[in-house]
Amino acid sequence: MMDEMMAGRRKRTSCPSKKSMKLGCGGRFAALKADLATKGDVSDPGAVAASIGRKKYGASRMAKWSAAGRKRGK
Repeated sequence: MMDEMMAGRRKRTSCPSKKSMKLGCGGRFAALKADLATKGDVSDPGAVAASIGRKKYGASRMAKWSAAGRKRGK
């Protein structure tokens, strides 16, 4: 019964736009990744950005944000 009621509704997210700079929305990660890519001395800027994030925020928070991003379909 609940599935029928929720079928037509869109799930609300705390991130209003794709490139939000709020923690956990991916905007800061994307900005850091782009900044590392423009410097040109890094072969995989996404991996370096993830490493920096894990060091700053911890593995559990980064994993939680990563899972949320995959659910949002980024």
